[in-house]
Order: sequence, then structure tokens, then C-alpha cells
Amino acid sequence: MNSMPGWRSRAGSPFTCEKGPAQASKGMVVTNHPVASSAGAEMLLAGGNAIDAAIAALFTLTVVEPMMVGPLGGGVAHIRLSDGRHIVMDGLSTAPAAARDTLYRPVSDTLPDYQETEGQANKVGVLAMGVPGALAGWCKALSEHGTLPLRDVIRPAIRAAADGFRVTHYLRGAILDAAADLAADPGLAATFLPGGEALSAGTLLCQPELADSLRMVGDQGPAALHGGAIGGALVAHMAARGGLITMADLERYAVAEREPIIGHYRGFEVLAPPPPSSSGVHVAQMLNILEGFDLRGLGSGSAETIHLLAEALKMAFADRAVATADPAFIKVPVERLTSKAYADERRALLNPDLAQAWAPGIPQAESANTTHVTVADAAGNIVATTQTINSLFGARFTIPGTGLIANNYMFNFDPHPGQALSVAPGKRVFTSMAPTIARRDGKPAFALGLPGGLRIFGSAMQTVINLIDHGMSLQEAVEAPRVWTNGHTLELEPTIAANVDGHLERLGHRVQRVKHIGGGMGAIRFAADGMLEGAACWRADGTPVGIAGGLARADVRFNLEQLRR
Repeated sequence: MNSMPGWRSRAGSPFTCEKGPAQASKGMVVTNHPVASSAGAEMLLAGGNAIDAAIAALFTLTVVEPMMVGPLGGGVAHIRLSDGRHIVMDGLSTAPAAARDTLYRPVSDTLPDYQETEGQANKVGVLAMGVPGALAGWCKALSEHGTLPLRDVIRPAIRAAADGFRVTHYLRGAILDAAADLAADPGLAATFLPGGEALSAGTLLCQPELADSLRMVGDQGPAALHGGAIGGALVAHMAARGGLITMADLERYAVAEREPIIGHYRGFEVLAPPPPSSSGVHVAQMLNILEGFDLRGLGSGSAETIHLLAEALKMAFADRAVATADPAFIKVPVERLTSKAYADERRALLNPDLAQAWAPGIPQAESANTTHVTVADAAGNIVATTQTINSLFGARFTIPGTGLIANNYMFNFDPHPGQALSVAPGKRVFTSMAPTIARRDGKPAFALGLPGGLRIFGSAMQTVINLIDHGMSLQEAVEAPRVWTNGHTLELEPTIAANVDGHLERLGHRVQRVKHIGGGMGAIRFAADGMLEGAACWRADGTPVGIAGGLARADVRFNLEQLRR
């Protein structure tokens, strides 16, 4: 363990942790907003389990992080149950039945504009919205593995929407970034740009329409959307604006339950979601490649280590582009990609003195803004779940009368026809979400996840390395400077030593300094004595809340005579 003042890499670059961890014995909730962390803690204090707490936090994040997450989005929940079983609940969005791979007109066949389409049709507006899966996923997780009724679990979210919460600088910044599009939608403009001005930090924000929608969900469950009044409002808006989602799409939607990918790294098992999520396959792939190098000896933040991370990331992205897709549509060679033998082949091609452009190592397959919650309870239940409406404020429109913001998940598909990741009717979007749980000797070691679009699974991988190779404390591991590349540019966060840039450029990398890579990470570490440690990083409003103490012993009784003395 390293001290809180900061970590000094071999390159001599110190960084100072901006937040402190929390420790507890009975439960831990880490989310990207203090009100949501409080909602999760409220469930644990009421006798609920980690699943109850996670779902309460997600509904509350719908209110307090509306630019990131909501029932009309989608996501992945990685659940470790108290009996040791791991379940991945896939509530990712799907393409409407009327969608085709010729739906959009791409403007470019190369990076960095490969995903862009004419009129931003896959990014903003009704054609950008996929069939939502978040609400169905949250309710399925709660009904099958929670202990409290939905009405109780959703109550903190209703309270935050009806009574209001204080706008943070983080939310205000998001509003300013998206202001032009928000102003074009009556619902978004009224909520976030009253009088034409972005809400100021500290303003009390009440959302009565959203509160009413959440009450309806509390009464009706997912049927409120998948066949009920909220779904009717969504379908009516689609029909009026030329969208594709129908009531049949909503009623047809089903949450998929999957087994996690299990990678092996230096004595740890690293478990993460399978396709259509990139994380399980490609985190395992990258760790396998990097296991052949002495990262501890090279040092965190050194040019040598950053070069190896960059090359592993580029290899993973080359394979991801042709293979990581909805397994119902594409046969993904999971065993090949996650094998030690494949890593040996790829590692043999890696040059420690030269940056390379990487082509896929497997045959072509045929056919950014998120939030994360990490929760653990004293019984051994763990939830790491990443959820999103995809881009900042999703497709940047609300469903009239509901206060709910639409996702723009269709942006995740390849807008070009005939590719592994192209649009197809009913196809699930692929994602970089990486809700990760690591085990050692069969017992939980740590759980983590973060938002950040394409940068998610690479950031998760680096945190695993920070903990295992570099021996960082949990707080240091989540706050440590990150790197990212998919082969176009090599992004470095500011606290990486300035003297590595020249070295990396001489190796052939195109280096770019950025304010931050990915979003706010939330993590929990499990000690041998049963204590829980929670940490959140500086990149969001993340807050760990730990639970200790508990109720009185059953045999405790007040003695009235003693009280009078």
C-alpha cells in the first residue's frame, strides 16, 4: 500500500489523490453522485442487499445525473451473489425491427470521422434512439436477486425528483457542453436552460414530470414502458417525428442473461462481461499480452510502460472492430481471443522500440458518457453495473410529458453496411462497458467500473494493473493518470510526466495531452478480515458511502428505572 499524498512513478511523475477512500464492515456503495450513493446506503440500512442498493442508486442517478443515465437507456450489470455465482445481466438497447444497415449515410470511411453520418442522424434525434433496455434490466435484477419491493427501492429517486437536489459544477458543465441541442428540445430547455440560461451550480432542480414517471414505474414496474402509458408516449413521439420504435419493439424486448469471461492474470481471476460487451474478451486479451512484461520493474507512467499499454490497446481495438458484436448475429471467437497462445503470437510481434499499426489477428467476421455503480454488502453480494443513455444527454430529446431522456444508442452501430457491427433488426448494440470483479483464491479481491465510451475497458485494464502490478492503494489506482489509443493518437492525462512525450514520439506515437480519459471510476476492495474499502476518482462527483454498526441485539431492553436515574 502507498500513502495518500500521491504515487511517484518510475518516470518521476507524482500525482496526488484528490479524494479519500471510505472503509466499512457492513456494506459499501460507490456511485458518481453523493445523492445516489446515499440512496443505495438507505437500502442497506433498511436491511436490503447489494442488489437493492444498486438499483436504488441507478434510479436516483436518473434524477441527479440525467445527462448520463435513465430508464430509456441500457447497460450491463455484473452481479456476484453471496453463494459465489456470477451473473451478467445484459440490458443493452437493440435496433428497432424496422432498422436496416442502410439507415444512415456515412460521411467518411476512416478515423476520426468514421462514425459520423449526414445530419448526425445516428447521434441526435429520433433515428438515433435504440429500443431501451435499462428499465427492464434494473427491474429483472431487483425481482430475481433483490429483497425489497420496487416501490421502496424507487422512493429515494422520486424524492430527489419531486423535492429537488442541488446542481453540481459537473452537471452545469455538461449542460453548457450540450446547450445548443438542449435548447432545441422543449422539455430539455425548460429543465436545464430555464430562461435560456444554464442552471448554476447550487440551484435546486426539481423535476415533477420525472417524479410522476418514476411513481408510475414504482406502481407498474417495467410494464409502464413496455406496453404501458410511458411506452405509449414514446411510440407516439416516434410516429410524429419519423422514428422507428414501435410498441411491438418495446413489448418484444428481453433482458439477456450471460456468463462472464474469466481472464487469468498473475494469480488473479478477472471477470468481466462477454460480447456484445468488449470488456471481458479484450481486457483478458490485453492482460495476457502484458503478462509477458515486467510492468512493475518498468514503472507506472514510464514511457516504456505507456508504449506497451498503447500497443496492447491498439491490438485489442484491431480485433474488436471485426469481432466484438451481438453473439446472436456474429460468431465471436472468444476462446481464441482470450487464450494465452493467441497472446503469445501477438506479443511476439510487438516491438518495444517501435509503435506499429495493427491489423486484426483474426479473420473478418461476417454478417462516452455513462455512469457506474459498485456496491457490496456484508453477505457477499456484489454489483458492478455500468449504465448509460450513451452520449451526453443521449439523443438530446425528451419524451413529452414524461421527463425521460431518450438514448442515442444507435450511434454505437457501424453506420456502414455489411460490417460485423452494422445495424440489423433486433440486434443488440455493442459496448465498451467493463463492470469488473476480480477474485484471488476464489474470493473477491476488488470490483470496479467506470463510464467513458470507447475508453472504458482500456481504463479498467489499467486500474487492474495499478492494483496488481504497481501495488497502488485503491484510491491511487482509481485516480492514477490514464492513457488511451485506438491507433489514431495516443492520449495522455496531464499528470503523466512531461518528459515521456518526446520518448513516445520517437517511438512513432502521435501524442496528445487531454484533460481526462474516461469518466469517474468507482471501486471496492475486499480485505481478508471482511472489511470493505470504497474509492471514487476525481473525474466525476463520485462518492463512497460505507455502512458500519447496526441494530441493537435482540435481547436489549430499556429499563425504565435506569432511565429515571
